[in-house]
Amino acid sequence: MKPNGTAWKRATGLAALTLSLALGGCSYGAAEGYASAPEPLEAVTLVTPEERDPAQLQVLFWNDAQRAARFRAMEEWFPGHEVPAARQPRVLPEGAPLPAPLAQDIRKAMLDTGAAGVMVYKNGTVRFEDYALGFTPEQRWTSFSVAKSFTSTLLGAALHDGFIASLDDPVTDYVPGLAGSAYDGVTVRQIATMTSGVAWNEDYTDPASDVAQMNRFVVEHGPDAIVAQLRELEREAPAGEKWVYKTGETNLIGLVVENAVGLSLAQYAQEKIVEPAGFEGGLFWMSDPRGGNIGGCCLSLRLSDYTRMGIFALEGGGDVLPEGWFAEAGDSQVDFGDSGFGYGYQWWTYPGEAYGAQGIFGQSITIVPSEGLVLTVVGNWPTATSSDHRALWRDLAGRIAAVD
Repeated sequence: MKPNGTAWKRATGLAALTLSLALGGCSYGAAEGYASAPEPLEAVTLVTPEERDPAQLQVLFWNDAQRAARFRAMEEWFPGHEVPAARQPRVLPEGAPLPAPLAQDIRKAMLDTGAAGVMVYKNGTVRFEDYALGFTPEQRWTSFSVAKSFTSTLLGAALHDGFIASLDDPVTDYVPGLAGSAYDGVTVRQIATMTSGVAWNEDYTDPASDVAQMNRFVVEHGPDAIVAQLRELEREAPAGEKWVYKTGETNLIGLVVENAVGLSLAQYAQEKIVEPAGFEGGLFWMSDPRGGNIGGCCLSLRLSDYTRMGIFALEGGGDVLPEGWFAEAGDSQVDFGDSGFGYGYQWWTYPGEAYGAQGIFGQSITIVPSEGLVLTVVGNWPTATSSDHRALWRDLAGRIAAVD
C-alpha cells in the first residue's frame, strides 16, 4: 500500500535530495559490524515525475479507465528507481499452444476479471500469452503486493551474502531505532512470516487503520516514517504465535535488508534478481523519502519479466540465494487451519504444493514446481480484492498444470 498524494508530493522532493547520497554508498542506518556493501551495478537512476494534484494520486479511488491507463505507467505518477534490463536477457522459447478449449477459457477469464495480460510457462516453453486493455508486451504493469515476494527474495540474498547472519537474529540488530518498542525480541524470521505478534490493522477502508495512517507518518516524519510508526504499535500476542497481514511489516523487511546491505532494494535487486533472472525490460520500483524503496509494494515489470521471476523461483535462484531458499520461502510456515492455504516468507501457499505472489487488483505469479508451471496474470479488477477472481485463476492454474 502506498502513501496518499500529499505524502508522495513531499516524497518526490525528499527522494531527489537523498538519492545522490544513497547512490554514493551511504548507509541506510545499519548497525555497525556487518559486511561492507557490494559495488552497485551501473545505471540505477531516480525517476521524479512532474508534480501533480494530490487528488490525482489516490490510487484506490482511481476509476476503471484511470487504472487501466496508469497501472502501466506508474513512473509517470510516483517517484522511484529505474533499473535497466539485464545485460543478457533470458530467452523464453515458444512452445506448443495449450488445448483450444483451455485457451478459450483463459481468454474468457481475462474478460471476466479484467486481466490485462496472461502468460503460461510450462516445462521450459511459453504455452500461452495474450494481452487486453490496450496493454502490450513491451509495457510494464504495476505489482502492488507482488513486490513483497521480491523483497523476501532480497532477504534471502542478504542472508546468502552474509549481510544478515541468521533469520533468527533480532530485528533490532538491523533496525536499532526499534529498540524499546513492541519489536523487542521479534526475529527477522517472524516478520518474514508476519507472525511478530505486534498489532496491526490492514483495513484499507478504515481511515484510522494502521495502513491508512502510513500516510500521516510519511508527511510528519519523512525519512523516519517507517520506524516512527512501528514504534507506536502495541503487542497483541507472543512473537511467533499469531499471523496478521501487515504491509508495514514488509516495509520493515525492506528496511532490514537496506540497512544490512547498504543499498536500496532496487540496486540490490539489479544484482540479485534482474541480472540472474535475465529480465528483458527495465524494473521500476517506487521510492520513499529515505531514498530507499517500498518493501511492501509497487514495482513495475513487463508481463514476461514477472514470468522470469517465477522461473527464477522455480529453478531455485541459482547461486545468489541460500540452497533451498524458495522451497522454504514458498512452503507454508503458517497454516490457515486445515484449509490447505498458508503463508511462507512473503509468499502465499495453496493446497498441494503450489505457491505464489499476490497483489490487489489482480496481480499474481502462481508456481507449481512439480509441473514446471508459472502462471502470470496482471490486471485491473473492478475491485481491489475478489475471492471469486482468485479462485477462478487458481482453478485455471490446476487445469493448466494437468496438461501435458
